[in-house]
Amino acid sequence: MRLDKMLSDCGVASRSEIAEACRAGTVTVNGAVVKRADTRVNEETDEVVYRGQTVRYRRFVYLLLNKPEGYVSATEDGHDPVVTDLLPAEYRRMGIFPCGRLDKYTTGLMLLTNDGELSHRLLAPKSHVTKRYRFGLEAPLTAEAVCAIEAGVNIGGYVTKPCKIELEAPDRGVIAITEGKYHQIKRMMEAVGNRVVSLERVSFGSLASDVSLARGEWRELTPEELFRLRSEANLK
Repeated sequence: MRLDKMLSDCGVASRSEIAEACRAGTVTVNGAVVKRADTRVNEETDEVVYRGQTVRYRRFVYLLLNKPEGYVSATEDGHDPVVTDLLPAEYRRMGIFPCGRLDKYTTGLMLLTNDGELSHRLLAPKSHVTKRYRFGLEAPLTAEAVCAIEAGVNIGGYVTKPCKIELEAPDRGVIAITEGKYHQIKRMMEAVGNRVVSLERVSFGSLASDVSLARGEWRELTPEELFRLRSEANLK
């Protein structure tokens, strides 16, 4: 692999910045100064140091974010801040993006990655990955409404798949769904004459919220979390 590709894949810098660093003599491979950015390296075994920082090659990254209100689930938006604005530049340079969407006012767990195959597999309808959300409502949810929602309700010409609701109080609880239509939970509650006033995602498949993360904070997935997600996506 070319040196500049390796370093840019890792989000260290742009290719032009890498070429400039090479010319300045601030990049070494196995202890030797490298002046050309197109030098071939073994990304798995060579020791590459960029401006004093040892770079470990990794093509994909996986982040758990506690999304705050007011952020759009995208990599860019013409009007509002986006969730990737909360991340360091190195991750943005690696092409990280949100796996699935939460609307602007929904908070909680988000998976961000640059692994397109994993994201596609997890979001594919046939995968039936369960998402759990904690909701607050304008009015109490009756037993009849719970039964109707769990069986499936019509949201603008589409009947939702069966789901599960666990009430924690008459006007709040947790709902588990296996699909992700536009504003689905809000529309499901509207279908039974109620209105969502707060919504937080607490799990995505086997990935659960990290209570140690404040709103807007993030961390990389642990190897165990990634292994479970890849298993759910039928990836080795």
